[in-house]
Amino acid sequence: MLKGIPSIISPELLKVLMEMGHSDELVFADGNFPAASHAVRLIRCDGHSIPELLEAVLQLFPLDQYVDKPAALMGVTPGDTVQTPIWDEYKQIVNKHAGNADCFEEIERFAFYERAKRAYAIVATGEKALYANLIIKKGVVVE
Repeated sequence: MLKGIPSIISPELLKVLMEMGHSDELVFADGNFPAASHAVRLIRCDGHSIPELLEAVLQLFPLDQYVDKPAALMGVTPGDTVQTPIWDEYKQIVNKHAGNADCFEEIERFAFYERAKRAYAIVATGEKALYANLIIKKGVVVE
């Protein structure tokens, strides 16, 4: 344990966050996402939800201020009637930490998979909400 580091952040996740540089991307994968087959670096956070992990990570991780949309959501497949209330949770968390709830883009499902394959790391979670997958792009620490 360390002071100031949320206890939900494992040593492995903290190491990856420290290694990441400006514009590197981190994927938060829901429980249905093919994380193991898509990841360059896979971090297991089974049993945890994406909102609680996002809340903890954004205490340490600046979003990229040099792009319009430093966060990306997996868009709902056309014709699918699934609702995505978890997206509102993400927007509240991002707004709290970055002051910008309008920084999200929606990406078509297979385009999201391709982008996830190029991400620095994928965090595999136990998130049960559908279409809960999220990519965030790291910014510059200016403190």
